[in-house]
Amino acid sequence: MATMKALVCRECGKEYPTKAIHVCEMCFGPLEVKYNYEEIKRNISRKKIQDGPDSIWRYADLLPVQGPTYLGPHAGMTPLVRAKNLGAFLGLDELYIKNDTVNHPTLSFKDRVVAVAITRARELGFETIACASTGNLANSVAAHAAAAGMRAYVFIPGDLEAAKVLGNLIYKPNVVEVEGNYDDVNRLCSEIAGEHGWAFVNINIRPYYAEGSKTLAYETVEQLGWRTPDQVVIPMASGSLLTKIWKGLHEMKTVGLIDDVKTKINGAQAEGCSPISTAFKSGRDFFKPVKPKTIAKSLAIGNPADGYYALKATAESKGSMDMVSDDEVVEGIKLLAQTEGIFAETAGGVTIGVLQKLVKQGTIKKSDVTVAYITGNGLKTQEAVIDAVGRPHRIQPSLVSFEQTFKVGKHGGGDA
Repeated sequence: MATMKALVCRECGKEYPTKAIHVCEMCFGPLEVKYNYEEIKRNISRKKIQDGPDSIWRYADLLPVQGPTYLGPHAGMTPLVRAKNLGAFLGLDELYIKNDTVNHPTLSFKDRVVAVAITRARELGFETIACASTGNLANSVAAHAAAAGMRAYVFIPGDLEAAKVLGNLIYKPNVVEVEGNYDDVNRLCSEIAGEHGWAFVNINIRPYYAEGSKTLAYETVEQLGWRTPDQVVIPMASGSLLTKIWKGLHEMKTVGLIDDVKTKINGAQAEGCSPISTAFKSGRDFFKPVKPKTIAKSLAIGNPADGYYALKATAESKGSMDMVSDDEVVEGIKLLAQTEGIFAETAGGVTIGVLQKLVKQGTIKKSDVTVAYITGNGLKTQEAVIDAVGRPHRIQPSLVSFEQTFKVGKHGGGDA
């Protein structure tokens, strides 16, 4: 059980009770969970974690829930893949892919944050769960709500990928398509959250929801043999994932699970929606909101809530940020699939594209232990690559037709 002391404003430090609130009434800063780390340190150990469930809940001591009943019992503990082929292609000796394309139940990292959010929402007495989403979050909220027997409302932009729309409808929540982009959806949901007694996971439940992302840091450290990587590359939408991975790494040191944090935090965005990366590359500690225009729709947040904190975390770690074009996103998806057999959605293409840039720039060195976070499955964004992968070879149902097409003889290999 995590020891939550309070919610605390990230700007002025004012503390609040651990209820369904997310904004400071004094300065309007965002709230986050404050823990009693001394008590956690007395109760946690590597052995306790390793003996725990094969899910994010092995780290329950560091998550903002009371327990012992946890919803979303299978989220997390996804593979950390030693990417030898991609590493050889890029010139990296020790490259790893943190593969959340196989997360449960909806094949994205959002299953982590929703498991935490819906567990906390249930603890706070809510019966209806809701969200504003670019797709993956809506899928996860819909699935978790169905399993928990809760009512659900998911609000999405009107131009979402077909597979992600289907990934909502199949669970039979109330799916609301809003004519506009994610920022329009989010503004509407903020109004609705103020009028209805619902748990909006990324609005009034956001302080708890966001903490679920820390489990990616915990798992990475455990899977690397209780050490931190030298470099990580993280896709950015709101910027929350990056900030929470940074927080999670430092929490492991705070509670005595590791001795040091030596990780450089690198952020990745698509050129068509890159307010955070643009600010970083311009040397600014603030960003300018933009109107998204990119195939990486899961990252298309033009006014990122945690953009300032993502810039701060990257600067503290002495990391970097960059962005890639839509064409580079597609090439990144193809490169990961063709070297490691992992089919990522467009956010994954952004991560791999920026990883490649950072290696070429010399920011990531050959000997650096590097982890790239792949946060969603490519089956959700097939439209992005369908015109870039070619077509099947069509032949007649005969041996001759096959051998003529692939230029093979009876005892030799070949290729078309």
